[in-house]
Amino acid sequence: MNIQINDRLSVRRVQPQWSYWPMWSRLAQWGGIVSIFLIYFPLAWLALMSISQQPLSGIPLPFTVENYASLASDTRWMAPFGVSVVIAAIVGMASAAAATLVGRNLPLAKNSTRKLLICVIPLFVPGMSMGAALFIFFRAILGLKLGYWSIVVGHFVWAFPFGLLIVLVLTSRFDHRLIEAANDLGASKWQTFRDIEFPILRPAIVGAGLFGFLLSFTEVLRTIFLRGTSTTMPIYNWTMASSQQSQVPIIFALATIVLLVTLPLLAGFFWFLYVKVDRS
Repeated sequence: MNIQINDRLSVRRVQPQWSYWPMWSRLAQWGGIVSIFLIYFPLAWLALMSISQQPLSGIPLPFTVENYASLASDTRWMAPFGVSVVIAAIVGMASAAAATLVGRNLPLAKNSTRKLLICVIPLFVPGMSMGAALFIFFRAILGLKLGYWSIVVGHFVWAFPFGLLIVLVLTSRFDHRLIEAANDLGASKWQTFRDIEFPILRPAIVGAGLFGFLLSFTEVLRTIFLRGTSTTMPIYNWTMASSQQSQVPIIFALATIVLLVTLPLLAGFFWFLYVKVDRS
C-alpha cells in the first residue's frame, strides 16, 4: 500500500504544472514560436534589405552591394562607431567591476533589501528624465563641460543596476563556508577571490560586462542630453534617419553592421555560460 502511494506521489510530481489544461502546453508553444518570429524575422529582413536594390519597397530582389559601397565611401560614420565601441567597453568593464564589488557585499549587509532597491531605482527612471537630471547636475550645478566622460557616467548609471542583478543571482546563493575554509587554510584575500570566488562568479561578471557594453552601445535618450558636441553611433544613426531620407538604404547597411557587432557578443556569452562553464 505504501509503495502504491509513493508511486502515485512520484507520478504527480513529474506531471506538468499545467496538466489540468492540456491545451495550455500547445498554446505556450505557439506563443513562443510567435514571439521568436517577431523578434528575429525583422532582424533577418533588415539584413536582407541592406543588400536589396530597392530596400524601401520591401522587395529583396534584385540584390546589390551598392549600399555597403556607399557606406564604405562615406567615412563619417567610422569615428562615431569607434567612439561608441570605446565608451561601451569602458562602461562594460566599469559595470562588471562595480557590480562585483557591490554584489559580493550586498547579501551580507544590513537592510540589504532596502539598499538593493536604492541601487536598482535607475531601472525605473525614464531615460529622458535621467538624462535631463544628469545634464542639470553636470552643466548647471557643477558647471562642467559635457563630452565623452559625461556619456560614460550616464551610461554607467543605466547599466550598473542590470549588472548588479546579474551578479546577485549567484552571490545570493554563494556558500560562504568556502571562504571561511580558505581563511582557515591561510589563504589571503586575493587568493580566496582568485581561486574560489571568481571562478564561481565568472559567468555573472561576464554577463554584467556584456550587458553594460550592449546597453551603452545602443543608448540614445541619455546620450542626447549628455553628449555636448560629441557624437556616438546611435546619435549619428538617429540624425541620418531623421534628416536625410535619401540615406535610409545606407542606414539599413549600417544597422546590419551594428547587428554583426552585438549578436556575436551575445552568442559568445551564451557559449561561455552554457558550454564552457557547464563542462568545468
